[in-house]
Amino acid sequence: MSRLIKPSYVDALSDGLSRRADRLQVASVEVELEPIDLVRAGSAATAWAGFFASPTGTEIGGLGVAWRSVGSGPNRLRDVDAAIRSQDVDSPILIGFAFSPHGPERPEWDGFAPASAVLPLVSVVRRNGRTTLVVAVPPGRAPDDVLELLVGLEPATPRRGFEAADHVVESRPGPAAWREAVSEAVSAIRAGSLEKVVLARGVKVRTDIPADPFDLVSELRDGYPYSFTFGWQEGESVFIGASPELLVATSGLELRANPLAGSAARGTDDQEDIRLGHALAASRKDQREHVFVVDDIRARLGPLAASLDVPAEPVLRKFPTVQHLSTEITGLLSQPRSAVELADVLHPTPAVGGTPRDEALLFLDKIEEVDRGWYAGGIGWCSPDGDGEIAVALRCGLLKGTSAYLYAGAGIVADSDPEEELFETRLKFRPMLDRLSAT
Repeated sequence: MSRLIKPSYVDALSDGLSRRADRLQVASVEVELEPIDLVRAGSAATAWAGFFASPTGTEIGGLGVAWRSVGSGPNRLRDVDAAIRSQDVDSPILIGFAFSPHGPERPEWDGFAPASAVLPLVSVVRRNGRTTLVVAVPPGRAPDDVLELLVGLEPATPRRGFEAADHVVESRPGPAAWREAVSEAVSAIRAGSLEKVVLARGVKVRTDIPADPFDLVSELRDGYPYSFTFGWQEGESVFIGASPELLVATSGLELRANPLAGSAARGTDDQEDIRLGHALAASRKDQREHVFVVDDIRARLGPLAASLDVPAEPVLRKFPTVQHLSTEITGLLSQPRSAVELADVLHPTPAVGGTPRDEALLFLDKIEEVDRGWYAGGIGWCSPDGDGEIAVALRCGLLKGTSAYLYAGAGIVADSDPEEELFETRLKFRPMLDRLSAT
């Protein structure tokens, strides 16, 4: 039988663990193993699995739950942050949270809490040039039970392209209804009650055969290397995506945020691509939409920072299907704060909610038909010392059997055009939709 994990790795981990203890035990060993390969090999045998890859090179793949903290309501991220900080482990903890503080409501999101942090039973962590296999054994559990999971893992079959010959795509809401919602948002903005609001829409894709979620995550990781790739499995459902947007990252006192707002299509050739990029950079509408986000982040991070560098003008960032206005914000914190704590301060930014924040969220509660779930929330990792990276959960979908629920949104300002905003959402659906509706 071919084994994914070398016996020598298992022996080294076993040597580092007591036979039974009244506290959480963690052991690790350096390995040559891809984090995504661990998840692809074992996700079908566990109720929980997770994967996160950053453009910085950090990758984390995990199976099973050694420790979990969940939070709900307005203080959910503060509660989860306190729980993470209380852990005496030198290992990244995966974290994800919904757009709404009260979490998802629709049944397809069953198992997904408003906020959740998980230390996996078994994980492969690639960080700072090292790759380690980590085992975390909960109090009172025999290490051999956990190590058995490793021993039984076989390499996943070669990744196959997903070919769904028969598929049905349903808009939620339909294009006409969504255009009407955009028009209503524009009217509210012109009346002075809002400056910007981000409207989301969804599509449901039903296929004749189920996709393998972590095969798709692996494809997204390879196809979108400058995005944050993720997969989070709760039972039969897996939330996956490749987001271009960093909400916040911390390393010691250093912080980073990279808001994106203002979008355009990629060109069919270099000349058209340059023309579309120049038009986006010159667009007063898109510049205004971007400034709302940057100003909000500056205002929220400013009081917590000893220094904050906010470029005066955005730059273009190009991805395979879309290009965005981008501002990379960096700074130094005045005192240590965790990535989750800063995510609590920032979320939801005007890039996914609107401005003013409270008025925009009230408007969305009234008009938006889609249950966002974890879409436009956050996903990433944080260690008990506070270091971490949290991406905005975009370009994503929830897979459950032969159904996939995809999500996209567009920022609406006073001069938004409903047809153009609809086109923007279609661009944002493409990374997931192209894979699920292959013919």
